[in-house]
Amino acid sequence: MSLQPVMTPSIAYKRMVISIAVLVIGTALLFLVAGDGFYNWAKAIHVIAVISWMAGMLYLPRLFVYHVDAAKGSVQSETFKVMERRLMRGIINPSMIVSWMFGLWLAWKGFGFMGGWLHAKIAAVLVLSGVHGYLSVAVRRFANDENTKSARHWRIVNEVPTVLMIIIVILVIVKPF
Repeated sequence: MSLQPVMTPSIAYKRMVISIAVLVIGTALLFLVAGDGFYNWAKAIHVIAVISWMAGMLYLPRLFVYHVDAAKGSVQSETFKVMERRLMRGIINPSMIVSWMFGLWLAWKGFGFMGGWLHAKIAAVLVLSGVHGYLSVAVRRFANDENTKSARHWRIVNEVPTVLMIIIVILVIVKPF
């Protein structure tokens, strides 16, 4: 029993193309309007996207903790599936894409990809992206009632983005090397 009609691949593809077009056109317009101030706008957009990405990365494993205890096929389980899918597709995925796009541009424009702290930060963000991929696979497994992990596992996984976030923030603010 699904709480929402299934989206066909063609509709999902159209939404994706429209979203990318809006992002590219909006960024180009902002670049033209802001001129020299674009760098600060890019930083603001990057921080907003990172906050959104982290919010989703911290919330999704918590949903899994509760989903594990819901009976397969129950209304509660189906509700969790919708919540997990919408969180991943509507917030986490787009936020990660925007974070990477603006983050790489900022690293190039502001630092020329130089600095040990920046290399370490990028490595930590790559690990965070790997965790994102792991959670994405988990969303599909839960959707198909194929989860084999315990609530304890998801409680532990819930801490990984927090630790990575702390490392990344320290690298960006303190620049220890």
